[in-house]
Amino acid sequence: MSTLVFLEHEGDSIPKGALGVLSKAASLDPDTSAVVAGSGVGDLAAEAARYGAAKVYVADDPQLEAPLPQPRVDVLSKLITDKGFDNVLFGSSVLATDVAGGLSARLDAGLNWDLGEIEMNGGGLVGKQPALDDSVIVDVGWKQGPRLALIRSGSFEPSESPAAGEVESVAVELQEFSSKAVLVSQDQEEAEGPSIEEAEILVTGGRGLGDPEAFALLEELAGALNGAVASTRAVVDSGWYPYATQIGQTGKTVTPKLYIGAGVSGAIQHKVGMQSSQVIVSINKDSNAPIFEFSNLGVVGDLHEIVPKLTELVKARKG
Repeated sequence: MSTLVFLEHEGDSIPKGALGVLSKAASLDPDTSAVVAGSGVGDLAAEAARYGAAKVYVADDPQLEAPLPQPRVDVLSKLITDKGFDNVLFGSSVLATDVAGGLSARLDAGLNWDLGEIEMNGGGLVGKQPALDDSVIVDVGWKQGPRLALIRSGSFEPSESPAAGEVESVAVELQEFSSKAVLVSQDQEEAEGPSIEEAEILVTGGRGLGDPEAFALLEELAGALNGAVASTRAVVDSGWYPYATQIGQTGKTVTPKLYIGAGVSGAIQHKVGMQSSQVIVSINKDSNAPIFEFSNLGVVGDLHEIVPKLTELVKARKG
């Protein structure tokens, strides 16, 4: 049973989500391989080895500089076919989803997505997929190989387990139609501090804030804690805060060490995106808010009074 993990890269680093998938795969199979594809990505092989890749396939070519899916489908489909990989795993992202979908069509391979866990059972790969708004977990499998799996964001934490990291270069041969799409421009939102997927501490605001200006209170607290500010769908739909900060079923899944919710009711759509937080602290004036049912600590009161005092306390403790 051979496993390959697709490692997307952002600049000169591999995202936490992809490294988490690699760590999990290596824990199940010490001979797990990884593949990086891009331009000037040779140095990423060492990072892949640090997180458990026994072998790293490197497709380094100017034709792969743009983060477009079809050229990567060409590279991966040939690699998978030539090397005979049984399992191919992806951390969830826009690019990885496109690549996985393209590979499924190209190789006539089964693709399971939104998996929160994977395991080896009887020599084969089994996925755990949340269903019915995460109220049940179902086992999913594949009728034939290669087995393609998209892992839900935040499911696995990266864990260093240095491996051999033998490097093998991969020839890049693109089909004519794969070069038809051209990336015209790529813009990134300017932001300070960590993203909500990377942050160890999240301060999250819901409709209970009352108005968008109240997010300034959360931003100050997050700054004092060296954390990031997140939001709920209701807040984003109201135009109070950017979509990039939305947690939940239609947003992002996060696993911070500390989650602080201010004015967050705790609807099921939000819960599925943050329920794996290590410690959940909730501030809400409604003592019947659903979020208190799964919080480690609940504070019933006016967040407009509590949050500033909490910020003052944090700053005082830090000196």
